[in-house]
Amino acid sequence: MIDVHQDEQLSAGSLVRGWFRAFFGVLLGIATAPPGLLVAMLGVGTVRMTEFELRRIERWSGAAHADPLTPRRCQRYLGVRWMVGGLGFGVVLMLLLYLTTAASMVTAWLFDGSWGLVKDGDVVSGELIAVATLPGTLLIFVTLAGVTGVAVLDRWLATAMLGRSQQTMLRQRVAELTSTRAEVIEAIDDERRRIERDLHDGVQQRLVALGMLIGRARRARGEEQLQQLLEQAHDTAGEAIDELREVATRVYPAVLDDSGLGTALEVLAERSGVRVEIRNELRASPGAALETVIYFVASEAVNNAAKHADASLVEIFVQQVPGGITVVVRDDGVGGADPSGTGLSGLARRVKAVDGVFEVISPSGGPTTIGARVPCE
Repeated sequence: MIDVHQDEQLSAGSLVRGWFRAFFGVLLGIATAPPGLLVAMLGVGTVRMTEFELRRIERWSGAAHADPLTPRRCQRYLGVRWMVGGLGFGVVLMLLLYLTTAASMVTAWLFDGSWGLVKDGDVVSGELIAVATLPGTLLIFVTLAGVTGVAVLDRWLATAMLGRSQQTMLRQRVAELTSTRAEVIEAIDDERRRIERDLHDGVQQRLVALGMLIGRARRARGEEQLQQLLEQAHDTAGEAIDELREVATRVYPAVLDDSGLGTALEVLAERSGVRVEIRNELRASPGAALETVIYFVASEAVNNAAKHADASLVEIFVQQVPGGITVVVRDDGVGGADPSGTGLSGLARRVKAVDGVFEVISPSGGPTTIGARVPCE
């Protein structure tokens, strides 16, 4: 059960800490405003100064969404940002003035004891102090809020002049998701056609041959001929089962659910027609969805190396990196892999569907490197 009072204290503490963070950010922004204006006037070092401002804003107020910086945009930004620094200076000056005034009145009351304030030999009545308390408190509150407002304005200005607004980013994200959904549907259709082709060219042909062998066995006249045909039919049935198992594995390997990514990669290496070395540095499972993507990147790369690259060795590297997981598959083949081919383009769409990045480097003569990075907390 959550303690409501404790939760309120934590919220109040977070609010106070957030205000002090904004206050320190505003103070630093006041100090950098004059140098920033000078840099903007000279037109030298604008990008470096802007990068410093963005790091300051991110450190004390939160990240500002900025596009790649250009000298012209940075010069315009610094030429305007000094006004935010001046506004911050005015707010902080007012806050210090009000706090100093309030502190002097409280100090006079504490040392005077008669609710009076001595000024030029006259005693200011306690009623005057009481009347001044309410507007003074309001002024202090307004200036306290003004510090936060300046910090928010500072961040907004950087985003407005150097990057994209939140609404623009949301619209771009919706467009990306719409495009990704269409690409995923296209990839699913391509995979279905590929499965149909594998079944038609492989398993179906084996089953047709099996039926013909059984028909010939039924018409066999001698025991020896019958045994030969039955033996051929048995071998053909085994080949059909193996090919059907391969097709099922290409659709989705059951070992992923049963034993995880590490075992699935080991099975892939055992079934491959080329030597495969694996270095899997994942300490925990990233989840079924990401394991599936990583497995299919490795599987497609290994199959391409065995069928088309004339490779003798394939190396698979899987490791955790800050913010995600990378899988890199490198072979020593002849290179020349086409990223727009059915298999690799389908992989690119599969990786993009989980907000990942896919890359193929395959110069003529080799080697070929296929890599993907998928986000993972």
